[in-house]
Amino acid sequence: QLHLTMSEKNELTKTLEMVQKDLQEKESEMKREISEYKDRLLQAEKEHEDALTEANRKNEVEIEACQDKMNSLEHFISSQKLEIEHLKSTKEQLNNSLKEANQTLGELLKTKVR
Repeated sequence: QLHLTMSEKNELTKTLEMVQKDLQEKESEMKREISEYKDRLLQAEKEHEDALTEANRKNEVEIEACQDKMNSLEHFISSQKLEIEHLKSTKEQLNNSLKEANQTLGELLKTKVR
């Protein structure tokens, strides 16, 4: 009876050792996988951060180009307004000169008719 019990104990001990060894191997494999997943996550985060940085840089360049274009257009509009004002002034002067010329012509015609 004792011999049988000792034999069972030895078998159970061997089985326990095998199960423990198997669990250690599985734990080791899981730790390795977790480490790989962490590395992949860090890589993905870095790539994402790099992509965001590049997108921000491109946006800043584009915004700057748009601001330059807008400033250029504002300057152009301002110069066009000045040109319009100058043309209005010239038109008014020409109209005044035309009125004066018409008056003078009218007076000359009256003088000629007499």
